[in-house]
Amino acid sequence: MCYRYLLNVTEPGLARLLDDAEQSPLMERFRKAEAGIFVREGEVRPMNIAPAVATSRSGAPAVFPMRWGFTLPSRPTPLVNARVETAAEKPSFREAWASHRCMLPASRYFEWQHTPREDGSGENVVKYAIRPKEPGIVWLCGLYRIENGLPVYVVLTREPSPDVAFVHDRMPLLLPRKAVRDWVNPQVRPEDLLPYAVTELDAVQAG
Repeated sequence: MCYRYLLNVTEPGLARLLDDAEQSPLMERFRKAEAGIFVREGEVRPMNIAPAVATSRSGAPAVFPMRWGFTLPSRPTPLVNARVETAAEKPSFREAWASHRCMLPASRYFEWQHTPREDGSGENVVKYAIRPKEPGIVWLCGLYRIENGLPVYVVLTREPSPDVAFVHDRMPLLLPRKAVRDWVNPQVRPEDLLPYAVTELDAVQAG
């Protein structure tokens, strides 16, 4: 799954996206609603606000601040992930899958490996920082919707690539920079972009 990712302003191109999101008129609405904390540097957690690329009213890709997590009356905690295999069918996600997709820029994402201890006393937990082998911004695929007049998103997940299967049985759906415009375009079928998913990854232990 994906419950945390990193924003590093030294990542080439990321500072501009952060500036665009922070200066958006939407941020004032988030602040007035006290609807979350904008993360400019560091780890993004569920219910934080972070930059997202989506289609503007003019039909062009643009940067918006969005909060991580769909809220549901039946759940005490927000929905933060959606499985790519079933998103088109689930009531909570199918409308967003068809027409409200977004991309989340990041420097890397984090996952935790859980292995049982040899003495049976519990488990060892190791945190890994993961990113594509190709340099540049990491683009996580998401879905968004509007709650109380403000945009919120979930991160799509898929089966892991062989490079990170030893860490966890799920990973975020990642696409290359060239696919960002198509992913957020509601005229493009998301299924047609899945073959371009980034699967060559580096995973290193994080502090």
